[in-house]
Amino acid sequence: MTSQLEKTIAVVGGGTMGSAIASGLVGTGTVDAARVLVADHNADKRERLAAQGMGTYADAAQMAASDPDVVILAVKPQVLTQTVQALPDLLTGRLVISIAAGVTLGALEGLMPQSRIVRAMPNLPVQVTSGATALCLGTRATAEDGELAQRVFGALGCAFVMREDQLDAEGAVVGCGPAYVALFADLLCRAAVEQGMGARAARSMVLTTIRGVADQLLSSEEHPRSYMEKVTSPGGTTAKGLRAMEPALFDAVEDGVDAALARTAELAGEGSGN
Repeated sequence: MTSQLEKTIAVVGGGTMGSAIASGLVGTGTVDAARVLVADHNADKRERLAAQGMGTYADAAQMAASDPDVVILAVKPQVLTQTVQALPDLLTGRLVISIAAGVTLGALEGLMPQSRIVRAMPNLPVQVTSGATALCLGTRATAEDGELAQRVFGALGCAFVMREDQLDAEGAVVGCGPAYVALFADLLCRAAVEQGMGARAARSMVLTTIRGVADQLLSSEEHPRSYMEKVTSPGGTTAKGLRAMEPALFDAVEDGVDAALARTAELAGEGSGN
C-alpha cells in the first residue's frame, strides 16, 4: 500500500474538476482530508467539500497562511489571468499545477515568474480513481516536482509525463473522452430501445459491458483491435454491425477531436488576452 503523502494541497476552484481532484485525493487516502484545501466562491460547494473534512475558503488568498506545498489551479482558461494576478502570496515560490486547457507553459511561466509550473490535463473519472492525466513540466520545475505531480494524479488513475505538444491532443481525446464514451453509451441504449428492449435493462447492460471491456483491456494490455477480433465471428452479426458502423464512427471521432482541438486553441487565445 502506498504511504500517505505528507503534503498540503491547495485547490483553487471547487467546480466539477477541482472538486473531483480534491475528493479523489481524500477518498483514496492519498492525502489526509485536513491537508486538502479548496477555495470557491460558491457556499454550497464549500459545504459539500467541508463535509469530507477538507479546509474550505471563500477567498483563495487566505490559503497562503497554511503554506501549501502544491497549488492546483482548477479554473477556466478565461479567468486564469485574473485569478493568478489576485494570488501572489499563494503562488510565489511554490509548485503550481494548472489544468487550464490550452494555456501553454510559456504563458503560465510568464504569468507566474516566481513559481514552478506543471501543466496537467486530467479527466473527470479522477473522482472515482479511474482518471487519466497528462503532465508536462515547465522550465523551473524540478524532477522532484514532476514526481510529486505524478504521484498526486497517479493516485487518481494513471498519469503520464509527456511533451507539451502532445498535451492538447491528450485533452481533446482523453480529457473530453468521458463525454464521448457517455454519448456512445447513450446511442447504444437508444438503439436497443428502438429494437424493443426496456430502457432500464438496456442502460444497465450497456454500461456493464463498457466497464467489462475496459477492465479486460486494462488487465490484459491487449490492443483494442485484437479484442474486437475475439468478439467477431467470420460472417457473423458483429462483423456486419462493425462494417456498417466503423466508417461513419471513424469520421465522427476525427471530426470531434478536431473540433475540440480548435476550441482549445480559441481558449488559449482568450486566456492570454489575444
